[in-house]
Order: sequence, then structure tokens, then C-alpha cells
Amino acid sequence: MKQSKKIIITCAVTGSIHTPTMSPYLPITPEEIVKEGVAAAEAGAAMLHLHARDPLNGRPSQDPDLFMRFLPQLKERTDAILNITTGGGLGMSLDERLAPARAARPEVASMNMGSLNFNISQAAAKFDTFKFDWERPYLAGTRDFILSNTFSQIERGMTELGASGTRFEFECYDVGHLYNLAHFVDRKLVEPPFFLQCVFGILGGIGADPENLLHMRTIADRLFGQDYYLSVLAAGRHQMPFVTMSAILGGNVRVGLEDSLYSGKGQLATSNAEQVRKIRRIIEELSLDIATPDEARAMLKTKGANETSF
Repeated sequence: MKQSKKIIITCAVTGSIHTPTMSPYLPITPEEIVKEGVAAAEAGAAMLHLHARDPLNGRPSQDPDLFMRFLPQLKERTDAILNITTGGGLGMSLDERLAPARAARPEVASMNMGSLNFNISQAAAKFDTFKFDWERPYLAGTRDFILSNTFSQIERGMTELGASGTRFEFECYDVGHLYNLAHFVDRKLVEPPFFLQCVFGILGGIGADPENLLHMRTIADRLFGQDYYLSVLAAGRHQMPFVTMSAILGGNVRVGLEDSLYSGKGQLATSNAEQVRKIRRIIEELSLDIATPDEARAMLKTKGANETSF
């Protein structure tokens, strides 16, 4: 693992897991996503991981036109690396998932490294009523849902987006996903340095146990040596302990309302920036430094903001 001399803070601004009923602070409209993204970057996030939502009801959307309503403004108002999802929303086709990144040609796009049972149905039981009709079936339906990322789908995403110089946030929900990435590395479809985003605490993926983080790092070291940077995200209440552990281990961190709606036990975060400020404070109190966007670009060897299509 490349030891991060400066720690990249990624902020995942809205995602496609949480629904509007769960928090009044979840950004929905393009204007809200811009506001939240700018504030998160000002708080210290070097990278913004971005999804879009239907501004009328908050349902996840991969409509490229929606992304184009906030990407240019974020580029103009921040220096952050703008990282576009290819995971999209649950149940979307691969064409839908890839469409925004194909249109925008971003510096970085996410790339899920394997299929998995992705179960967030337990969230539906926590609410008696929902603001919008789509929310309950969207959540409850994940009891019978597989997030599809076959080898063919991954190869297509890597090839199509890599052709425009886009780098990847490789999202690994289990140890096997690291071996899947190694397969594509061996085939020279992607080049180092690899930005490994290890994901903990999603039901269907690897559990949020500290031993699992250490194991993921051990296997990644064996497979990729000094050719990768570790980054960590964890769902819900596991968020801050796990990202702190990553920083202590010399890795990078991801926070944001996509991954957790809370800033502390039982306390909803009122913004993405609140979470960024909290992890920044922890990092700096550990006598570690955060990376600026340009320092993150140099670490990850991205093509630069001027080479995008927005």
C-alpha cells in the first residue's frame, strides 16, 4: 500500500440508498447538491462522489441532463475532483448506469468490482409512512435484489470510460472483489495507482469488524503491493470509527450522507460538510494532514479538471 502522506477526504454527497423520508437534510435537487458539494469542498473534501436524483421526488436518477445541472457549477465553484457514480440506483441497467460518466468524461468514476446481494430492506421497517410512494418498495425490494457487476459489465465500464482518461474509485464490498480487480490488472485493462474504496457494513458485503479492514489491507498488499492507495467507507454508525482506522493505517477516508445520515449517536447530520469537518478534525488531531484537490490529483494521476466534458 502506498502510505498516504496526506489523506484524501472523499465526500459522497447524496447517493442512492437513503430516501427523502430518512432525513430532511438529504440533498435532492441539483441546487441542493451544488450547495452541499461546495460546502463539503470548503470544509476539506478533495473529492466529491456524485449521484443525481429526480428533483420532484428524490428518486435516484442517472439522467445525464440532471448531472449537467450541477457538474459545471461544482467545477466552477470548487477545485474538488468530481467523481461520478456508475453504480447508479438499484435496479438500473448498465446502459443507464454508465450514461452520465460517458457524457461527462470525469476525472474519476466509481467502479463496483463484483456482484453482491445488496440488502437495505431493514430501513423500510423503521418508518410507518413515507413522503413518496416509491420509497417503501424501493427499499423492501432489496430482499430479493442482486447488484449486478459481472466480469463483462466491469470490463465494458473500464474500457468505455478508460478510453477518455477517466480513473476509477474501485469499490470493493468483499475480499473477492480485490481478486476481481487483480484479474483486470493482470489483463492490463487498468493501470496503477489504484484507488481502492473498501466498503464495510452493507448487508450482503463484508461486515463492519475491524479485523476485516486489516484483512482487506493484507490481501490488497499481497495483490497490488505499492501500486494502490487504500480508502475506506462504512455504512451508518460504523462510518467514523472505520474511516478513522483507515487514516491511522495510512489510508484515505470517505464520508458523506450517502454512507451515513448521522454525525453522532442518534444525531442526524445537518449537512455533508458537518461530517467532513468532523473527520478533518480527527485527522488533524492525529497530527496528520489532509490533501488538497491538486495534491489528490497528483497522487491518483488524474487527467485534470480541464479534460472533462462539462
